[in-house]
Amino acid sequence: MKDDVNKINKLISQKAYNNITIGESEEIVEYFQDNNVIKFPYRIYYIDNSDEFIDSLNDQEKMIVHCIYSRSCDGFVRQKHMNSLLLMDYEDWVIAYIVKICDEYVLEIVEMTYEILKEQNTERIKKFCHQNHLSFCKSYNRMISYWNEYYRYKNNNFQQYIGRKLFKDCFGYSKSMEFIKMSM
Repeated sequence: MKDDVNKINKLISQKAYNNITIGESEEIVEYFQDNNVIKFPYRIYYIDNSDEFIDSLNDQEKMIVHCIYSRSCDGFVRQKHMNSLLLMDYEDWVIAYIVKICDEYVLEIVEMTYEILKEQNTERIKKFCHQNHLSFCKSYNRMISYWNEYYRYKNNNFQQYIGRKLFKDCFGYSKSMEFIKMSM
């Protein structure tokens, strides 16, 4: 995959939004999958120029582009690329990007993700979340925090909140995962 990533890095605009002097945040997100480590920046600040080259890429290269831009500082860009990813026959390493974006504050992305995943077999995602149960429980708690801060007034019944449904139904969250975390 290294060659594909290098190819994509050459195609991505190095111009950042609002003349920000950094292209990506120092904060790194890290997950494990089988015996591999998946690391990526929490945010990138590069302007999305993918429409200029995406049609010329193979499926794996497209997945890489969509994953990179799913970390964009622009929520509309994140949503566009996550939608494209979810509609692809994505590889297992992509799951890290899907799970991470769903613990953030953009409700429209959480809703879109749930609407797409609720009709799919999500056993691969559930396995990934179980393998990363500490990070996953932290993501679940972040999702609750954003609900409490921004969406509680609109959706005061947490049991019916779309973020909870996504984490429970599609990602396999259960209260027993919290007990695993505490016993470690």
